[in-house]
Amino acid sequence: MQRRKFLRNATVGGAAVAASTTLAAPAIAQSMPELKWRLASSFPKSLDTLFGAAEIMTKSIAEATDNKFQIRVFAGGEIVPGLQVADAVQNGTVEMGHTASYYYFGKDPAFAFGTAVPFGLNTRQQNAWLTQGGGDQALNEFYKTYNIYGMAAGNTGAQMGGWFRKEIKTVDDMKGLKMRIGGFAGQVMTKMGVVPQQIAGGDIYPALEKGTLDACEWVGPYDDEKLGFNKVAPYYYYPGWWEGSATLHLFTNLEKWNSLPKSYQAIVRDAAAMANNWMVAKYDADNPPALRKLLAGGTKLLPFPQSVLEASFNAANEVYAETNAKSPHFKKIFDAWKPFRNEEVLWFRVAENTFDNFMARQSAANKL
Repeated sequence: MQRRKFLRNATVGGAAVAASTTLAAPAIAQSMPELKWRLASSFPKSLDTLFGAAEIMTKSIAEATDNKFQIRVFAGGEIVPGLQVADAVQNGTVEMGHTASYYYFGKDPAFAFGTAVPFGLNTRQQNAWLTQGGGDQALNEFYKTYNIYGMAAGNTGAQMGGWFRKEIKTVDDMKGLKMRIGGFAGQVMTKMGVVPQQIAGGDIYPALEKGTLDACEWVGPYDDEKLGFNKVAPYYYYPGWWEGSATLHLFTNLEKWNSLPKSYQAIVRDAAAMANNWMVAKYDADNPPALRKLLAGGTKLLPFPQSVLEASFNAANEVYAETNAKSPHFKKIFDAWKPFRNEEVLWFRVAENTFDNFMARQSAANKL
């Protein structure tokens, strides 16, 4: 008797579970739709860190969704030229792009804050501003006017100051130089007599080799050595004062972003954050041996003269004032960004820089 009652209850319970499972299946399917998107990178495949960040990011997204959300990565030039990725995302040619926001400075100077501005933030400070200081919100309020949703997805760390055919001893040595440097930094360089050129990464070496350029800047030793700049320009300067760090962004068409399930949005954010950390870690590991290789090959490593840095700083502040006067979007972000930068620099002077400077002196004295 008890056995029949147990079996009858078990059957009813089992049917209920089966019914609930059947009802839940369509809901799960709806929350995890099968999507195939395209991502246009601004970078060539040969630059395995810049291009590679998009690859590891999209691989992570696929794995987290059991391959239901697949994003195919295209190198710069395969769908659109490297400097037109934002346009392709904006108009829906591709759903996503991996690029440097400041490439689109010509559209509106406010784009520069997404990557770097002269004498701005280092890598940790930039990440703090984006995630804790209102940077992400301010940028996305601006990006929304271009039908774009953006998030940090890579950082190069502090960059080098570039490759020059001749030695730079004074500000006068900068005058008349045709240099690959664009955006905000290009405007600052203009005040110093430089003729800036904005050229995508894969096109820099031919221009330098032909003499179309007298100087160029890209990222740092690991990428620069791959691109061969040392073969035609022997002087390698530091620091790249226009990029105390440089954030790469994942741009997503805003309508497409809003159409994603919340779970997919969370997965994309996590993957972008991973790429952001991965890129700077890879550069920090790969740049030291690359620099040693360049020096062994005859590269002349030199700091910018203090007079050049001071003149650059003064010119940058002039450009800030001029840009604030003509760009409301830029001014709105700048007015909140500047006090954050100043507080960060003040804090870093206390512990971080004191420690770093002490360790640098031990290194210089061969005590490490």
